[in-house]
Parts: sequence; C-alpha cells; structure tokens
Amino acid sequence: MKISGTTQLACLLGHPVSHSFSPYIHNYLAEKCGLDMRYVCFDVEEDQVEAAVKGIRALGIVGSNVTIPYKIKVMDYLDEIDPNAAIIGAVNTIKNDNGKLIGYNTDGVGFVKSVIEAGHTLKGKTVMVLGAGGASRAITVELAAAGVNKLIICNNTLAKAKQLGEQIKERFTKVSIQIESLNMTESDLQGVDFLINTTPVGMSKQKDSCPIDEAISPPKGLVVCDIVYTPHDTKLLLWAKTNGLEVVHGIGMLINQAVHSFYLWTGKEVAAYEEILALLVEQGVINQ
Repeated sequence: MKISGTTQLACLLGHPVSHSFSPYIHNYLAEKCGLDMRYVCFDVEEDQVEAAVKGIRALGIVGSNVTIPYKIKVMDYLDEIDPNAAIIGAVNTIKNDNGKLIGYNTDGVGFVKSVIEAGHTLKGKTVMVLGAGGASRAITVELAAAGVNKLIICNNTLAKAKQLGEQIKERFTKVSIQIESLNMTESDLQGVDFLINTTPVGMSKQKDSCPIDEAISPPKGLVVCDIVYTPHDTKLLLWAKTNGLEVVHGIGMLINQAVHSFYLWTGKEVAAYEEILALLVEQGVINQ
C-alpha cells in the first residue's frame, strides 16, 4: 500500500470504530480501481462530532461513512441532505463535493440492489417489512423509490410504524401503505411478494429466535429477506428454505451499501460483490 503526497483520504466517523470492516472493503475497491486513495477509521468523542465533520471539509477528505451513534447528529453540520436521507432521518455517508458536504443514506439503496442482484423485480410488488426502526426507515423509503405497489409495515409500536408510513406517503404518493402488528398469522402473508426482517431478532444473543411463527406455512413464490448477516442463515431464512422459498441474505445489503458510498465519492461503479464477500470471509468478518 503506497501513500504519496497526492493520496486522497476517505474515512469512517463513529464511536467505537475498532470493530469496523469498512477499511477492508474501501481500500480493496480503491486498489481495484487504481485510485490513489486510502480509507481509515476515526473514533470520535461526542463533543467532537461537529469538529470532525468540519475536518472533512478543512482537510479535503473526499468523503466519510458515519456509524453509530452519530448518524443523526451529523446532519446538523452538513450543507445539504439528500431528500431520501431526510425522510429516513439519518445519514451514513457524507460526500465532500468541492467543499460542500452532502449527506446520504446508502443502507436502503444497498438492500434494494441486493434484491435486484438476486434476480428479483420490486416494481409493482407487495412488500411486508418487519420493524419500523432505523434500518426499516432506510429500506422502506428506497423500496417506495423503487416503485413497489404496497408496503405493509409491521411493528409492535403501531404509532411508530404509522408515522413512518405517513412520511413515505408524503413523498411517494403512489405507494399504498398498510400498518400491522408483528403478531402475524398465516393469512396475513397471502398476496405478499417479499417478506423483509429489519429487526435484530435472529442475530447475536437472539440467533435462536425467529421474528415470525415458524409453524406458519407461507404462500408459494414468497421471497424472504433478512438484513441480519451473522449468522449467514438466520432462523427466518432457514424457515424459508425449509418451505422451499427463495431467500436474500443480509450480507448483500452490507456490501452494496459500502459499494454505493464508494460510488458517491469517486463516481466509480464497481461490480465486486463476490470478491468482497470472499475478502470478508478470509478476514473472519463473516462466516458462511
């Protein structure tokens, strides 16, 4: 890895950041594209967030990813917010456009791309989304932008799901919105084309849990997606496979959101999913 007097810099802002695997992805992409650019992580204390964001402009950093817990806080210090990111209410990517700092959210874009790459079409479809938190906001907004016909947002706190639905409907007037609880029955899945889990159920300490009743017999043709990427096959995806359904794994969203951030900074569209996946497996970041 060569660093010169003209080497450009991209970075991650967050706290903590030592666990991040973003450097693996972005430094690989930079080398693949032959760019004199490197990606590093900055662990930023809460009272230094404004200074860190201003540092992007002052130091000529091409762009930054933003992770927990600053995805909302950084928005106060940017010059412009992408319209979809404004609805989502969080930014995970900052682009330095000649000194103008623009905030984006690439999570939903990454998810939509992973579904399309798996060979599926979203336009005109009915999609059921489990959860109404930050990940759900990012995904549902981009699903609406992709032209889905109907969004069924399921959440234990119905008011939260309703608020999200209203915000989506305000910008994407053609999409139909339905709000339901997470206590679904078999009949609730009838007519649904995609089922997406955006809750943490299925990961870490909840890896033995499934966000829906596994006794439910799903309709044929349902595509089941989970944004949880560890384990690779969550309980939800195993339930889907047992019932002969196609699945979309969470690692696709993870990789594609990073690739889209890289595109925003560099203008380079890179098809490197398999290579990045292999890299993350090699580094022990994920297990397949």
